[in-house]
Amino acid sequence: MTKRHVSLPTEMAESLQEFVDEVDRRLASEEDTCAVVEDVLVDLHGDREAYERWQSGGDVSPAERVRLQSYDPCNATLESEYYAEVEAEDEQFQRSKHLQWLWRQFDATPMADNVDFALEFRSMLADHLFAECGENCRFFKGISMTYGHNISVGDNVVIHDEVHLDDRGTLTIGDRVSVSDSAHIYSHDHDVVDQTEVRNYHTVLEDDARITFDSMVRAGVRVGENAILAAKSAAQRDIPAHHIAAGSPAESIAVKPGWESVATPLEEANVDRREQRRIEYDLPDDLDVFDEFERDRSPPE
Repeated sequence: MTKRHVSLPTEMAESLQEFVDEVDRRLASEEDTCAVVEDVLVDLHGDREAYERWQSGGDVSPAERVRLQSYDPCNATLESEYYAEVEAEDEQFQRSKHLQWLWRQFDATPMADNVDFALEFRSMLADHLFAECGENCRFFKGISMTYGHNISVGDNVVIHDEVHLDDRGTLTIGDRVSVSDSAHIYSHDHDVVDQTEVRNYHTVLEDDARITFDSMVRAGVRVGENAILAAKSAAQRDIPAHHIAAGSPAESIAVKPGWESVATPLEEANVDRREQRRIEYDLPDDLDVFDEFERDRSPPE
């Protein structure tokens, strides 16, 4: 069913557009991204008076000070900073971290539930954060990502609530792709014996693919053009174009009606080609290794 068109009252729409355009202009300028993010978050959270009082040396409680300091993304750490292969001091990573902090903290405001405004704001941020972002994309609330700068998105893409886009490797999303609520798309995997050994991959969702509710695409999998991954399914191997796959692990159960003449036969479907999309990386020689599990991974004699 096609959705109906909804618009905000003119005065509100103009105010919101002015704000989005202003943030967009500042992020595209030579202004320090960290400073822009801090300034925007102070206003979005309505903390300007307390912030100015703190900055001028006025009295603030310890809780207020921590809250005000947290608007500065340099005072926060994200999970991705702990990954061994990341260049944490890299300029690209730092900018991505700051923009991702703005995305996440915007989602913590009441404004994030104003759909028309929130979609416009996140789309603007995606233009600055992602490697590529096409036209007319709609990003809903609670989307999480690893870095952001390893994600490429085509035109007319819809990513729904609470979706996780893992771009520890590389993630490519084609035109008109739909990813439903609570889906997880991965681009890294862990060794089954040594959990600290990570492999990064290039994961691809081709044009018109549909990833439905609470499903998972494993790192390195290609979901073919016009294919569907059914709800609560786990794609462990490639899904051919025009196929409908379901289950855990997902297997092709049908070809979309009318597409049989151009689709791979069911008996030839779901080939594992993940190793073709493996992304190699080197770790620094001076890396201070931290094993959070401290397990003995030696098998018995």
